[in-house]
Amino acid sequence: MEIDYVRSRFIKHFDGMTGNVYASPGRINLIGEHTDYNGGFVFPGAVDKGIMAEVRPNGSNKVMAYSIDLKDRVEFDLDDENGPKASWARYIYGICREMKKLGVDVKGFNTAFSGDVPLGAGMSSSAALESCYAFAINDLFGDNKVSKWDMVLAGQATEHNYCGVNCGIMDQFASVFGKEGCLMRLDCRSREFEYFPFKPVGYKLVLVDSVVKHELASSAYNQRRQSCENVVAAMQKKYPEKTIDTLRDADWDMLEAVKGDVSEEDALRAKFVLGEKDRVLAVCDALNAGDYETVGKKMYETHFGLSKEYEVSCTELDFLNDVAKENGVTGSRIMGGGFGGCTINLVKEELYDKFIEDVTDKYTKKFGHEPKVYDVVISDGSRKVS
Repeated sequence: MEIDYVRSRFIKHFDGMTGNVYASPGRINLIGEHTDYNGGFVFPGAVDKGIMAEVRPNGSNKVMAYSIDLKDRVEFDLDDENGPKASWARYIYGICREMKKLGVDVKGFNTAFSGDVPLGAGMSSSAALESCYAFAINDLFGDNKVSKWDMVLAGQATEHNYCGVNCGIMDQFASVFGKEGCLMRLDCRSREFEYFPFKPVGYKLVLVDSVVKHELASSAYNQRRQSCENVVAAMQKKYPEKTIDTLRDADWDMLEAVKGDVSEEDALRAKFVLGEKDRVLAVCDALNAGDYETVGKKMYETHFGLSKEYEVSCTELDFLNDVAKENGVTGSRIMGGGFGGCTINLVKEELYDKFIEDVTDKYTKKFGHEPKVYDVVISDGSRKVS
């Protein structure tokens, strides 16, 4: 995204003066889905698409925000306990409140922002928005004293406290800590992480966006999380001598032992989470060995689990996965929360053109609209641009 595009709108909609420009990326996740809130491992990377915002303190206690893409302007007072009604503005409001809790003396500012993270594609545009404003507020009002981790947690708290989404920490982590040419294995329990060079020579990583978003997503997300917590509660009762905080602390024998104490649905959800924990570690070993065929195999296994065990797929995503298999794609799976959005595909370069042509043609014939295709470039995290 071009700075000039954001700057021209900022100048037009405010007082003609310029501010500082900040950017934060969206993310992909190679493997490790719905594991972050279960204390497991995830494997994200920041991408070259994100949110860019121009921000200038305005000497008042009011934030005046303009969404360039939605052509919508919202004002709110930093001391207003209720905050704005517009959903996009609540992310900015929430970050202001959470950064204040961290001791930053947040003052009023004017801001305009735009994003080229595809909305609804499961690339975490909301986390990019939160991270961008956390970084900007830290720079403008906090002397950059707030740590990267605290900015990540402020983004998560924004979703929990102001937007009604009980998310984990992966999306905000990837947006803040991203590094060009590297994926990151994050341990969501200890918060330890490691950069893994991701340079799959001879392969391409590509997202195929179904361009559908089924509305039950946020309520279903919270139900899945509740299922996992129900299984943990049953295990705690069965094994009082063990520390079981999340499904990360569980094993297959423990799940088998509590099957009679939880619903069939809850047990199925937990089965997926335990399987995904094993798959992430297998992918780590495969990446270290440069074995992208095993990486791909594990991606397909994850798709099966998300579709049949966690039940967060939909007809469109399953169709995209089937077409990938037909075309000899090395790995393919749902990426993101589910119920729409993208598949992430690891494709041999020599098969890439045929796959894109075939998936576009077959998907359009079946569903009446074209899928969108995004090549993935692994890029840097939150930063000041100008």
